[in-house]
Amino acid sequence: MLKTFIIIGYLEGISYLLLFFNMLVIKNIDIELYGNFLFPVGMAHGILFIAYVLLALILMVKLNWSMKKFALIFIASLIPFGTFYSERKWVYREI
Repeated sequence: MLKTFIIIGYLEGISYLLLFFNMLVIKNIDIELYGNFLFPVGMAHGILFIAYVLLALILMVKLNWSMKKFALIFIASLIPFGTFYSERKWVYREI
């Protein structure tokens, strides 16, 4: 389950960066492409974010993570590149 969490974390981080790229770059270049790209990437990011948080909660119980560790992993998921950092800093030590 930990490897699944790592994979979901990377996918969630990539989808987050794609959303920012869409909002900051593509919107200014091609508004039609922006509209076509926004929904699928936004939906994928939403599903991946929910899966990431639910898996973090499950792993918190299963691996006896402290509330502090869970809170740091959750907060890192709200920051661009945060999931990549949290995987290296807190999750890889569990493997």
